[in-house]
Amino acid sequence: MNGIEAGLSLGANLDDRLASLRAARAAIAALPEVSLLASAPLYETEPVGVPEEYANLTFYNTVLIIGTSLDAHKLFAQLQKIETALGRKRPLRQNTPRTIDIDLIYYDGQTIRSGGLVIPHPRWTKRRFVLQPLADVRGYLILPGHDRRVRDILAALPPGQQIRQLLAEW
Repeated sequence: MNGIEAGLSLGANLDDRLASLRAARAAIAALPEVSLLASAPLYETEPVGVPEEYANLTFYNTVLIIGTSLDAHKLFAQLQKIETALGRKRPLRQNTPRTIDIDLIYYDGQTIRSGGLVIPHPRWTKRRFVLQPLADVRGYLILPGHDRRVRDILAALPPGQQIRQLLAEW
């Protein structure tokens, strides 16, 4: 195993969502200096913060836990390359549909704010589509800047975003 644990949130709401997530997982696992430690169940979720014309495009979301010896910035660069290879376009407008989205949620208990990278991810505590699958595989974690476990943050979320488990193993 590689010595640093990192959590990745994956989502897709265009084209064959399951195929995109499977391709992303395979590409991540194939990276040198990366090993796949855990794969959360797959969820279907309603979009959050999208322009109204995309509100009907539900996401498939999950979380992967990896071990790595890559530093956070090199890992982030590799994840962006995978997104591009899988057809991710970065339009001027935020929160538009995408074939794949890979976010680095945490990196070995570190706080990082440099080179376009913010870890822990700045919105992870507000997103049920991140919290639920993360709680499934690392519910006991307490990330930097917080004093509660992932599962406790999830339990304290107000009702809102609809989320349903599709596949335990995908």
